[in-house]
Amino acid sequence: METLFSQAESAKRLSYAPLAVRMRPSTLDEYVGQRKAVGPGSWLRSAIEHDVLSSVILYGPAGTGKTTLAHIVAAHTRSEFVEVSAVTGTVKDLRREIDEAQRRLMAYGRRTILFIDEIHRFSRSQQDALLHAVENRTVILIGATTENPYFEVNSALISRSRVVELEHLTDEDIAVLVRRALAYERGLGGRFNASDEVVRAICTLAAGDARSALTSLELASEVAWSRCHADAGEQVVDGGDSEWEPVAITVEDVQVANPRRGLAYDKTGDMHYDVISAFIKSMRGSDPDAAVYWLARMIDAGEDPKFIARRIMIQAAEDIGNADPCALLVAEAAFKSAEVIGYPECRIILAQAAIYNALAPKSNACEAAIDAALEDVRTSGMREVPSYLRDRHRPGSEEYGTYRYPHDYPEGWVDQRYLPEGLERGAFWGPSGRGWEQWRAEQSARDRSGRAPRCD
Repeated sequence: METLFSQAESAKRLSYAPLAVRMRPSTLDEYVGQRKAVGPGSWLRSAIEHDVLSSVILYGPAGTGKTTLAHIVAAHTRSEFVEVSAVTGTVKDLRREIDEAQRRLMAYGRRTILFIDEIHRFSRSQQDALLHAVENRTVILIGATTENPYFEVNSALISRSRVVELEHLTDEDIAVLVRRALAYERGLGGRFNASDEVVRAICTLAAGDARSALTSLELASEVAWSRCHADAGEQVVDGGDSEWEPVAITVEDVQVANPRRGLAYDKTGDMHYDVISAFIKSMRGSDPDAAVYWLARMIDAGEDPKFIARRIMIQAAEDIGNADPCALLVAEAAFKSAEVIGYPECRIILAQAAIYNALAPKSNACEAAIDAALEDVRTSGMREVPSYLRDRHRPGSEEYGTYRYPHDYPEGWVDQRYLPEGLERGAFWGPSGRGWEQWRAEQSARDRSGRAPRCD
């Protein structure tokens, strides 16, 4: 139970906390952004407001409000709210909390909400220890992760929870938070002001990360305060209880507070996406210099190397495909390397993969083929599997047609229909005319016809 003494201690601790912690919203009305995930009419908002939350995995980049949502739940729920660290917590810690939750439920009928930040850091055995308790609702799990939970969280745990994805905040959302921090007493309390240009600079550096934005503001305010003291000959600026002017934070203060990152990346809300788009289109357009330039812009801005490597992998399949099948292997190797190496050495591996993609012959035949096939599947109804291609392990299969096994023939190929009736060869896929894909198509045509393929 919280007492006056514990309240005073909490207030004192909060006064020394970073600005991002002091400005953490305590209600959904104060919560900024994430309208899709927690806006009016959403499942999560309704569950929080009515205190009927079931287990949920909050997935999104850093600074998008995952921990804040957990604290809002803690402030509004009638359940017991406990946290376990995914960094220092052990299976023993989890079992202790689960046993306590069971005792609490049986003795008082009181539910327990268990919050685990960075849940992907838990080992499989730690995640397994949660399964039974989550399934029978001994605890209501709130897991927060910056990694894709479908890859990093036990699939059995995922099936017992609801995944809610949070996105980078917009510049408008970040600007609301910055101006609120400037004005609110628990923030900077009106002791500083910032022009629209300064707020835009902070938003640019934040790139959708609220915590980063508030940290930048706090550091810039300290720089501005020191500068103002120096300009005033070390005199006290606020003069005690007398009238005082707010200290103006400048763009230069923001730059001094953030020396590593410049303002050239993500100058507007769309710049992050513009740069990655230019990077992909430069590789598609076979321009290695442009690809390396846009890659450098992202690396210099501190972009996640795994994000860059994922885009290289997608581009290898989408725009190169089987014109050079090695492109996807090179891209995959770059992604694996980015996972275990990181900056600064990782920059070389990313550059190698990007340049390889730029130089490789291009084909989008794979993308065009699967999209055309999907369109047919979704619009043409059910097409029957030819009887001779069906599985033979069922009664009546002796009535099926004869399947001709290609390996029984000298060329490893036999003229046999594999498409269902109504579709002909070439309905979906055609070679690009470049690279291995074209060479193999020509070889296949020669194998089948015994003569050079026509070039019409």
